[in-house]
Amino acid sequence: MIFRSKAPLRIGLAGGGTDVSPYSDKYGGAILNVTVSLFAYANIEMIKENKIIVEALDRNEQENFEWSNSLPINGKLDLLKGVYNRIQKDYGIPKSGLRLSTFVDAPAGSGLGTSSTLVVAIIGAFVEMLKLPLGDYDIAHYAYQIEREDLKLAGGKQDQYAAMFGGVNYMEFYEDDKVIVNPLRIRSQYLHELENNLVLYFTATSRESASIITEQVKNVNDKNEKSIEAMHQLKEQARMMKEALLKGRLNEFGEILDFGFQQKRLMAHNISNSNIEEIYEAAKNSGATGGKISGAGGGGFMIFYCPGNTHHAVVEKLKTFGGEVKNYTFTKYGLTTWCAG
Repeated sequence: MIFRSKAPLRIGLAGGGTDVSPYSDKYGGAILNVTVSLFAYANIEMIKENKIIVEALDRNEQENFEWSNSLPINGKLDLLKGVYNRIQKDYGIPKSGLRLSTFVDAPAGSGLGTSSTLVVAIIGAFVEMLKLPLGDYDIAHYAYQIEREDLKLAGGKQDQYAAMFGGVNYMEFYEDDKVIVNPLRIRSQYLHELENNLVLYFTATSRESASIITEQVKNVNDKNEKSIEAMHQLKEQARMMKEALLKGRLNEFGEILDFGFQQKRLMAHNISNSNIEEIYEAAKNSGATGGKISGAGGGGFMIFYCPGNTHHAVVEKLKTFGGEVKNYTFTKYGLTTWCAG
């Protein structure tokens, strides 16, 4: 018996960083994101040996343990083991051998929410296996708790909820971990045009987001006015983009992205760098009207809005930087689970 799940990665379109505490606790945050056809997969296979095997197939990493209630958190495959430990603690897993294997369509540190999406997918496989009574908000919050509280990983809240709900969502974040997900009903013609014009580019570098997020948190705690004001502006950017998308004013999309790119650089050091700046300017000179760094910044994926027929010229220019333009489609659905006999 194999219990399977998959959850979509996301593109953060606006408001990035305002979902991170303590900013979201003190001021309230807002983010607009959309899920895409890149996924995190999790599989739980029952095996005859009295062992727990965890493996990341995309990274060629594996660890084997004798059956135990708790697996060691040691810097290797910690997301897999962290979910196992929490599920075991809260619900109990039958004492039988199992193999937990995962695969993600994008590398860790790429800025598409890979880690949080993977945690949601793993939880989903256990929910399918154990028939746990967890709703959509429950699973997303559970994933957040495992990452931020159990594993002490720095980060925000949007990725878990995007992976769970899927589609285009305007999310609001408040104190006490309160999150409200507002699915947006957008005309299909607007979504098709956005999908056509939005280029997803991998810079061929990954980054460790924790240090950037840690500085961002420090800036809020230290009442760094420049950084906090930038976050206020990014929250406003999310509202502006939501309105533009709902009303089909896609001609404003690039400018709104560009506004956010300028603000995000003020939140913390290392969000941008000379390579990112060079790529950004080259894309704009080739016809893009705006863009952004996906995720915390520092590397990973970037997105660019290319109106009219500028898409091809921008793509050709981006290829000269040695990265990869990634094909994708928007997805409507979040976490999906099933059982294979």
